[in-house]
Amino acid sequence: MINVRQILYEICEDEAVFEDGIDLVESGILDSYVYIELFSRLEDYDIYIQTTRIDRTKLRTIEGIESIVKEYQKK
Repeated sequence: MINVRQILYEICEDEAVFEDGIDLVESGILDSYVYIELFSRLEDYDIYIQTTRIDRTKLRTIEGIESIVKEYQKK
Protein backbone atom coordinates (compact mmCIF):
# COMPACT_ATOMS: atom_id res chain seq x y z
CA MET A 1 0.00 0.00 0.00
CA ILE A 2 1.18 3.49 -0.83
CA ASN A 3 1.85 5.62 2.24
CA VAL A 4 0.36 8.97 1.22
CA ARG A 5 1.20 10.56 4.56
CA GLN A 6 4.88 9.67 4.19
CA ILE A 7 4.99 10.99 0.64
CA LEU A 8 3.43 14.28 1.72
CA TYR A 9 5.82 14.51 4.65
CA GLU A 10 8.79 14.01 2.33
CA ILE A 11 7.48 16.81 0.09
CA CYS A 12 6.50 19.44 2.66
CA GLU A 13 8.37 18.27 5.79
CA ASP A 14 5.42 19.14 8.03
CA GLU A 15 4.49 16.60 10.71
CA ALA A 16 0.91 17.87 10.64
CA VAL A 17 0.31 15.48 7.73
CA PHE A 18 0.22 12.70 10.32
CA GLU A 19 -2.81 14.26 12.08
CA ASP A 20 -6.15 12.67 11.23
CA GLY A 21 -8.78 14.93 9.71
CA ILE A 22 -6.56 17.97 9.20
CA ASP A 23 -7.62 20.26 6.36
CA LEU A 24 -4.42 20.31 4.33
CA VAL A 25 -5.42 23.33 2.27
CA GLU A 26 -6.65 25.51 5.12
CA SER A 27 -3.59 24.64 7.20
CA GLY A 28 -1.34 25.78 4.35
CA ILE A 29 0.32 22.40 3.89
CA LEU A 30 -1.01 21.86 0.37
CA ASP A 31 -0.41 24.37 -2.37
CA SER A 32 -0.08 24.02 -6.13
CA TYR A 33 3.57 22.93 -5.89
CA VAL A 34 2.74 20.17 -3.39
CA TYR A 35 -0.14 18.92 -5.55
CA ILE A 36 2.12 18.68 -8.59
CA GLU A 37 4.85 16.93 -6.63
CA LEU A 38 2.35 14.54 -5.00
CA PHE A 39 0.82 13.56 -8.35
CA SER A 40 4.30 13.15 -9.82
CA ARG A 41 5.37 10.81 -7.02
CA LEU A 42 2.15 8.82 -7.30
CA GLU A 43 2.96 8.30 -10.97
CA ASP A 44 6.13 6.52 -9.79
CA TYR A 45 3.69 3.90 -8.42
CA ASP A 46 1.72 3.84 -11.70
CA ILE A 47 -1.09 5.93 -10.17
CA TYR A 48 -2.19 8.48 -12.77
CA ILE A 49 -4.88 10.69 -11.24
CA GLN A 50 -7.08 12.56 -13.66
CA THR A 51 -7.89 15.69 -11.70
CA THR A 52 -10.87 16.51 -13.90
CA ARG A 53 -12.50 13.20 -12.93
CA ILE A 54 -12.23 13.31 -9.15
CA ASP A 55 -14.08 15.03 -6.34
CA ARG A 56 -11.63 17.82 -5.58
CA THR A 57 -12.93 18.21 -2.04
CA LYS A 58 -11.23 14.89 -1.31
CA LEU A 59 -7.90 16.59 -1.92
CA ARG A 60 -8.33 18.62 1.28
CA THR A 61 -7.59 15.73 3.66
CA ILE A 62 -5.19 12.82 3.88
CA GLU A 63 -8.11 10.43 4.17
CA GLY A 64 -9.64 11.85 0.99
CA ILE A 65 -6.38 11.57 -0.93
CA GLU A 66 -5.93 8.01 0.32
CA SER A 67 -9.41 7.10 -0.94
CA ILE A 68 -8.58 8.53 -4.37
CA VAL A 69 -5.33 6.55 -4.47
CA LYS A 70 -7.21 3.35 -3.55
CA GLU A 71 -9.72 3.98 -6.36
CA TYR A 72 -6.92 4.42 -8.89
CA GLN A 73 -5.00 1.37 -7.66
CA LYS A 74 -7.99 -0.76 -8.65
CA LYS A 75 -7.83 0.45 -12.25
